[in-house]
Amino acid sequence: MRELAADGIAVAVSCRVLQLSRQPYYRWLASPVTDAELAAAYRANALFDAHREDPEFGYRFLAGEATTVGESMAARTAWRICRDNAWWSVFGKKRGRNGRRSGPPVHDDLVQRNFTAEELNRLWLTDITEHHTGEGKLYLCAIKDVYSGRIVGYSIDSRMKSRLAVAALHSAVARRGEVAGCIVHSDRAQFRSRKFQHALNSHDLVGSMGKVGACGDNAAMESFFALLQRNVLDRQRWDTREQLRIAIVTWIERTYHRRRRQVRLGRLTPVEFEAMINTAAAAA
Repeated sequence: MRELAADGIAVAVSCRVLQLSRQPYYRWLASPVTDAELAAAYRANALFDAHREDPEFGYRFLAGEATTVGESMAARTAWRICRDNAWWSVFGKKRGRNGRRSGPPVHDDLVQRNFTAEELNRLWLTDITEHHTGEGKLYLCAIKDVYSGRIVGYSIDSRMKSRLAVAALHSAVARRGEVAGCIVHSDRAQFRSRKFQHALNSHDLVGSMGKVGACGDNAAMESFFALLQRNVLDRQRWDTREQLRIAIVTWIERTYHRRRRQVRLGRLTPVEFEAMINTAAAAA
């Protein structure tokens, strides 16, 4: 309309040809974007950013994340915005006929259930487990070196966000040093996030992922969590997150690493096995 008016065509003529009313046009011209539309756009941006970082979150969690950045809204409002934009949790019910779930692209399965390695820092497995306490859930993300069975990095937090997996990965890299080319095999939860993919790339690590709902694709990591479940998590009722956190760290560092001997390692503990390997390598 403005371009036509600049060419000398009257607004009344343009409105008549386009079958538009002049009053709504002038109202829109005075305020192209209403305050309500602007507020909705800011809310949608906040929800989208939260969904992109943690695609497993449902609309209630996304609303909570939006509130932390200053865009508070009712859960129903968050649900409506997510519905209109098809931002579904990757753990939600299937959408569409093909049953595909939303989320960023995943890596190919480079392991194919062959949980063996020829040396240290060639294949790492990672996953997340959770357990209830009197204060709420506590989440553990652990990374296991397949060759020695050692937990090379882990992170514990009260919320299952992408930073949980990223912190565990940074912990593993800091402990192991040069790890370029190491395959990091996981499932498709927090490990799909943009932050985790950036962390992999920054350390020159290679991502690998199993199929959706196929526990066997990460069975070696599941076996570690089963041990943790029997030896720590289910041994008693945990009143606080701090109690459980200390128990988990103590069991990993003292019992699993230094006291629990493994048949496949020649009845050595993971720490003893790595010490033997490093000594032999230094001698060579």
